[in-house]
Amino acid sequence: MIYSDKQYAITEGQLSKLRDALAAAQAENIDATGKQDWLRDAQADAIKSQIATLEAELSHYELLKSGEITFAKTHSLENLPSVLVQARIAAGLSQTDLAERLGMKAQQIQRYEASDYSGASLDRLIDVCEALNVHTSGLFESDDTSKGAVFSWSDIDDVVWKQLPAREMAKRGWFHVPRKADVYQLAREYFMRTAGPQFASAYHRKKMHGSSVPNEYALLAWQARVLERARDIVDTHDPPEFVADDRWIADLVALTRRKDGPKQAQTLLLSKGVILVTEKHLSGTYLDGGAMLDRDGRPVIGLTLRFDRLDNFWFVLLHELGHVFLHLTDGLRYDFFDEEETAGDDKVEREADAFALDSLIPESKWDECLSRFALSEEAVRIDAKNLGIDPSIIAGRIRKERGDYTILGDLIGQDQVASQFEDDGDELV
Repeated sequence: MIYSDKQYAITEGQLSKLRDALAAAQAENIDATGKQDWLRDAQADAIKSQIATLEAELSHYELLKSGEITFAKTHSLENLPSVLVQARIAAGLSQTDLAERLGMKAQQIQRYEASDYSGASLDRLIDVCEALNVHTSGLFESDDTSKGAVFSWSDIDDVVWKQLPAREMAKRGWFHVPRKADVYQLAREYFMRTAGPQFASAYHRKKMHGSSVPNEYALLAWQARVLERARDIVDTHDPPEFVADDRWIADLVALTRRKDGPKQAQTLLLSKGVILVTEKHLSGTYLDGGAMLDRDGRPVIGLTLRFDRLDNFWFVLLHELGHVFLHLTDGLRYDFFDEEETAGDDKVEREADAFALDSLIPESKWDECLSRFALSEEAVRIDAKNLGIDPSIIAGRIRKERGDYTILGDLIGQDQVASQFEDDGDELV
């Protein structure tokens, strides 16, 4: 992790050297010693991995410092050292600034952060938390003032496995619990088998966008389940490699007109290398959807269908696709989790919102929709026919923009989605 502007500059220099080294490695021919292609490729892959890591750290520092990602102020105790560093950066404070607030030397803050605050007394940790307005708890608590959070563990050893919702996972049949077995150990084994240790590290930061701070261990478990089901689909159907070409999005939007549009969307996405999974959210989360890359770098979208409505389904799906096209492959190494009812309040969420809105109804077309003012079902149906989309898309957008969820209720497609995915574990059409 980058702690200061000085480290940022040093990291930029390291990145530049690595890029030069990669260019040289890729241009190199087999030398007189007979270096083989596979060895040269392995060296290039190693350099690419280092480049990706540095690019992710630079991007994360830039977003934190600029305030372009929201950051929750309530966190579990075991993640406190990392949280304090990120909270300082997000607050626009240097190590020297924080030291001045605490009446101490900047070198001491540098030592604290370099050692994950291992040498700090409890009183000192409390002082730092107060200076940064950070609160700790055994588990996450609701924070109505927060619009999001970023979660990550330094490595797999930092995960407190007994905080996984193991009994709920077992109750849903995710794994079998023999008599007298340790359910938390089984939950740990399940996570390692279905996701893997890299999904509880800085390689997969969890960015939650919502009005309530969720239990991060419930998110971790839900993600493991989504990845497990996505892998089953991949093993069965062998989808093509994903290509970041969004010209087929119009075909996806056209499916909104079909009664079986949501299910057909799953099939279309699969043909483009994007895996769509529906999985009910776990207790302690307020989740509509998520976007992530699996262990092979393939885009996976998970939807909870928490609100069984067509308007919600299509907006959340396109929002997550926005993350796929705009953010998953840009080096940030975020897994995105979203609560649809929360307005986009940082850069990446605004971009995903804009992608969804413009894909479903281009802004120029939206300006021409008379139903925005008439607020009648007939007007909505006329506009929907002219745009070639389902009326639920327009009705849902009007309700959200006006903040009035009492109007146009008969057009939002209530109870028309979940039934299409009741056999989601079966073969896709």
